[in-house]
Amino acid sequence: MVNTLDKTASESVKAGIKAPSKETLLTPRFYITDFETAANLSLKEQETELQAMLTEMRNDYNRHHFVRDEDFKAGCWDHLDETTKEGFIEYLERSCISEFSGFLLFKELSRKIKDRNPILSEMFHLMARDEARHAGFLNKAMSDFNLSLDLGKVTKTRTYTFFPLEWVIYTVYLSEKIGYWRYIIIFRHLEKHPEKQFYPIFKKFENWCQDENRHGDIFNALLRSQPKLWNTWQSRLWSRFFLLSVFVTHTLTVHERASFYESLGLNATEFDQEVIRKTNETSARAFPSVLDVDHPEFYPRLQRCSDRNLKMKAIGESNAPKFIKNLRKLPLIAGIVGDLLRIYLLKPIDAEALRGTVR
Repeated sequence: MVNTLDKTASESVKAGIKAPSKETLLTPRFYITDFETAANLSLKEQETELQAMLTEMRNDYNRHHFVRDEDFKAGCWDHLDETTKEGFIEYLERSCISEFSGFLLFKELSRKIKDRNPILSEMFHLMARDEARHAGFLNKAMSDFNLSLDLGKVTKTRTYTFFPLEWVIYTVYLSEKIGYWRYIIIFRHLEKHPEKQFYPIFKKFENWCQDENRHGDIFNALLRSQPKLWNTWQSRLWSRFFLLSVFVTHTLTVHERASFYESLGLNATEFDQEVIRKTNETSARAFPSVLDVDHPEFYPRLQRCSDRNLKMKAIGESNAPKFIKNLRKLPLIAGIVGDLLRIYLLKPIDAEALRGTVR
């Protein structure tokens, strides 16, 4: 792990510039990886698919999509209550940081491998283009509430975590696909309940999520181009590990911000479970093994993890001495670890055996 956090992170920020939320295990991470491995990555196994996706990325179907139209210019959101406003700003910030993290990683990968793997370099360049648009659009939305993130400063003050390229492929694939399902489920819900659409950015989600889907498909092809990522017993263990990591993070995050989803007319638990179910189903097209999310123990154990996380959050916000807080958190942490281990050990679904069958 490389920590670049400096003293300026704690200094007061200018008016209208939002101080980034404190980094925790649940906040979006900034990553660096093994650029040498990326430069030497062979794409032969999926060359046709990747060339087709590169053509699609060059066409840039969303180049005119991220425009602040009249809905934004004519809008006024002073009527939003403080709970809704606070939850929405937090949602915008988290989403902006996540997209910006992808931009930085893809941009650096593109730059480092340009001379040695030009096809992959161009793909990362075009994905960085998309992520930059997303981050900028989200940050501009925050400015409607008289706040924005200083992304240049965030670049210098964020903690960067090293992930091997194999882990990056697993996690970015999941990040893009779970992002797709989050966006499209919210969009479809608000289509049916337009009275809950309190801000015009939600109208952009249908086309927006197609960027996430395309990026996920690219990482699907990258994963399938490397047999060691799907055709070994280790890959089966890693697939389930990263699925569980992404799913528990999603569950904890959604329930921490349940009031935001309620403002959209969504039940946080039902939304969380639908996103997980759809992402797990989609992942079976890429991963050799996926989790059995229909097992009767799966969601109850995840929910218990969320309940314990909320209790730990309450303990952390209490006035008790730090030593007492840590002591009170220990059994809750042990409970979370125990439930996650039990979920991980549930009999998985063999996605390779199902590949090519109608489901």
